Amino acid sequence: MHLIALNQLGFRPKHPKRAAIVLDSASTPAGTAFRVVDAGSGAVRHQGKLSEAGQDAASGDAVAWADFSSLSAPGTYRLEVCGKQSDPFAVAEDAYAAALRLTMRSFYGQRCGCKVDLGNGYKHDECHMDGAYHHSAGREGKMTNSGGWHDAGDYGRYVVNSGLSTGTLLWAWELYPEALRNLKLDIPESGGTLPDYLAEIRWNLNWMLSMQDPTDGGVWHKQTSEAFCAFIMPEQDKLTSYVIGTGTEPFKSTGATADLAAVAAIAARCFRPFDAAYADRCLAAARKAWQWAKANPNVLFRNPKGVSTGEYGDRNCDDEILWATAELYRTTGEDQYAKAFAASMPDTLAFDTATWGSVAPMAYWTYAMAEKTNRFMRGHIAAATEEAAAMRIMRASQNGYGNTLRMTDYVWGSNGAVGNDALLLLMAHHLQPNAKAMNAALGNLHYLIGCNCHGVSWVTQLGQKPFQRPHHRPSGADNIAAPWPGLLSGGPNAGGGDAVANKMPKQPPMKMWVDDERAYSMNEIAINWNAPLVFLLAAANSESA
Repeated sequence: MHLIALNQLGFRPKHPKRAAIVLDSASTPAGTAFRVVDAGSGAVRHQGKLSEAGQDAASGDAVAWADFSSLSAPGTYRLEVCGKQSDPFAVAEDAYAAALRLTMRSFYGQRCGCKVDLGNGYKHDECHMDGAYHHSAGREGKMTNSGGWHDAGDYGRYVVNSGLSTGTLLWAWELYPEALRNLKLDIPESGGTLPDYLAEIRWNLNWMLSMQDPTDGGVWHKQTSEAFCAFIMPEQDKLTSYVIGTGTEPFKSTGATADLAAVAAIAARCFRPFDAAYADRCLAAARKAWQWAKANPNVLFRNPKGVSTGEYGDRNCDDEILWATAELYRTTGEDQYAKAFAASMPDTLAFDTATWGSVAPMAYWTYAMAEKTNRFMRGHIAAATEEAAAMRIMRASQNGYGNTLRMTDYVWGSNGAVGNDALLLLMAHHLQPNAKAMNAALGNLHYLIGCNCHGVSWVTQLGQKPFQRPHHRPSGADNIAAPWPGLLSGGPNAGGGDAVANKMPKQPPMKMWVDDERAYSMNEIAINWNAPLVFLLAAANSESA
């Protein structure tokens, strides 16, 4: 036997509980005994037999399952099988509470334009205060830093990627308020009238709003330097942080504008109980951005000459406009948005996982959650979501480690796809209660926090064996051995994309990962990967789980 792989945090008492046991070969006889013992006294608390082993295509491993779901007594345990013992894990109602706080607090660590102090030496001074409009923005002059989150391992800020990330986090607030309303993040705004969770989101949302041109409602695409800086701390990056546009009239992009419209419309709902004036500001911005996007539906973005930072370009922005339309309808109930959404609704729906460049699922789901919907359209959306969930449930049952990925899904940011697959499953459960969908979503959480062929937690400083060397500038430049906490690795990537990854010998796709700071195509972090993880953890901590 090579490995006992399981969620390194543990399980809630009523949740399914399984560990993947990696065997020497698939010929190991079914029925091999295992037991779960008290980590302190060694007393046996559960005994069982392994499932029949199977050859997992994604990893190439021979894997059997140890199922101990009936163990519900709170405690700290170890699993013993074939003479080996797992690291300790918990069975507790709050098994995932610390993980939710850690992963959400990582967004505070990504803040731009202010001092940050996470404690234990993880801190930086205010950064990127030298802002200006790039010649591609159609405007000249300085640009005051309005906050925002550093997007990934670099220090850029991108409206498009902030769109899905911020929207996902705001949806979590709406769907799982009991898990988030009292979450203490120890941020500068803590103790105010606004819950910490929304206060952190507001830091990024304020920057997104600052990227809107007040004269016409369009939104500039991103704010970055012209090229990536070296591996230095944020305050050491003295390159000008430019507001970058398309380079030609109208200078703003459809994708960024529609994404802001969608997110600001959600924000108007979420912030209204706490700050009506801010909610009104968000709604006004959303309306104006929607009007601009409808009038300019095909202004696509490509990096202007001399700019080499992340592009977040899109070939078609109809889905972003549809999302904005649906969110504005859900927020306002107004007929103009209902008619616009209905006019864009296709006769047939086929769902895939949402990504920054494909947000149509968000549009359909938010319409289905609106107070007043067309019954036929809502049923159509629910049925398509259920079908997509059923495919993922089937894949989870066939995967040796219980995740929902296809063989072709092990690409750049595959762990983000795992999180967004979980979001799809959770939406299926929300629209029509489905225990199998909830359990498959939890299976993806287990995969990310240890139940994988590497036996690693892909979240920094979380679990017994977290990864250590993310492609993340503060983690590489701060002279602290351990990386900044709460960050999700991009994960296995069979396609390569950097010098380290490209030199790796070809293996089954789940094996194509290395814990190396230089391997940015496998080990970078990004806000759009952390956001669905926070969503998943909010669900896992909720009363509905």
